[in-house]
Amino acid sequence: MTKHHTNARQTTNLGDVLSMNTVFVRPGEATELPKFRIPDDMSLPETAYQIVHDEAMLDGNARLNLATFVSTWMDDEAKKLYSETVDKNMIDKDEYPQTAAIEERCWKILGNLWHSPDIDNAIGTSTIGSSEACMLGGLALKRRWQGRRKAEGKSTETPNIVLSTAVQVCWEKFCNYFEVEPRWVPISKDHMVLDGYELEKYVDENTIGVVAIMGQTYTGMYEPVAAIAEKLDAIQADTGLDVRIHVDGASGAMIAPFCQPDLEWDFRVARVASINTSGHKFGLVYPGVGWIVWRDEEALPASMVFHCSYLGGDMPTLALNFSRPGAQVLLQYYMFLRLGFEGFRQVQQSSLDVAQHLSSKIAEIGPFELVSKGDTIPVFAWRLKEGYTDTWNLYDLSDRLRMKGWLVPAYPMADDLEDMTVQRIVVRTGLSFDLAEALLRDLEGEVTFLDSLTAPMPRVGEGSHFHH
Repeated sequence: MTKHHTNARQTTNLGDVLSMNTVFVRPGEATELPKFRIPDDMSLPETAYQIVHDEAMLDGNARLNLATFVSTWMDDEAKKLYSETVDKNMIDKDEYPQTAAIEERCWKILGNLWHSPDIDNAIGTSTIGSSEACMLGGLALKRRWQGRRKAEGKSTETPNIVLSTAVQVCWEKFCNYFEVEPRWVPISKDHMVLDGYELEKYVDENTIGVVAIMGQTYTGMYEPVAAIAEKLDAIQADTGLDVRIHVDGASGAMIAPFCQPDLEWDFRVARVASINTSGHKFGLVYPGVGWIVWRDEEALPASMVFHCSYLGGDMPTLALNFSRPGAQVLLQYYMFLRLGFEGFRQVQQSSLDVAQHLSSKIAEIGPFELVSKGDTIPVFAWRLKEGYTDTWNLYDLSDRLRMKGWLVPAYPMADDLEDMTVQRIVVRTGLSFDLAEALLRDLEGEVTFLDSLTAPMPRVGEGSHFHH
């Protein structure tokens, strides 16, 4: 019996032994797998899962990340739909025709939301995010300008685009990658956004367009699209130059229609050629999905639509990427159905209410004065009052809040105001009034702590617990 028992132990499969062990005493958890080369052997799925899961735990809590604009919460039905459709490839419209049909519904829903004058003559597409959408919008402006210049027998050598120094970095990438000169309009304390002031100094015959931001990333402020268009009307009357606007509505294009419906910033403004937004920001979808809609076919040159043979059919594509997720497009449609107009209004207004509650309370805390108050998109920024302290700054406060789990960034403003440091909060769905109150308590507590550091430190033995 003993011999038989010994043989049985000797023939036990190694995988069986590993599967009987608890996960933390298996190779991989009990040892260390290589980080920068593929391991020599396989791991059990639960071991590989545990390793990745545990490393991801070291990231910050996404719900407490008040730096990001990107959605960090969706409901259980959305998560279920996500898991069911994560294998869909948006580019493969022949194999996933219903997903393609839903993509078209989504951009037409957005076109109508943005007052498209003729949705049947409009063109739109999903993208991997607002950055890709901005690239496409800028490229369409460039191609349209090139086509007009060629028709007039003029040079197409030196295109430029006019934008605020406070634009998101994707516009710097656009200018770099597509060889367009940026004409930077500086922000100042008197002109915190691009508002048309002295615009005639930046626009010339080589200007492909002007970018207007609905919700600056620095402060959340809107750039007044109608005022910019009015200034461009005056420039055309004086010079004959017909310059169109691309609206970067990464955030605001999903806030303004619901919460500031009378504000004219979209296709109601005749000079607006195209609008982009982020589905994964205030479109309330997990990353990554973006959208862009052009007013009409004239605004999108046909040369940008690429036709290729793919899996047995003609595949027209309008994107910088090729294969990309289809699940987020379906999640966007889910959110449109789930919330409807009134639901979106309630969700976005709730975020605005929390933002303005927070900004008003932070304005009451001694060291701070508001730069914006969260009444455009639910984003606001503040700075230290002049002369309040020379012993700590907003970077110190950001570090202290991070110790409590809150990610509240501090950073310098854009060029020409780079000597101004601000701290910013983005309120997204999921940041409740209750969590906001917890943040305020921690914020006040850390200010008190930092202020206490200005008091003289007691000497050892004088009011101290340390003794020789």
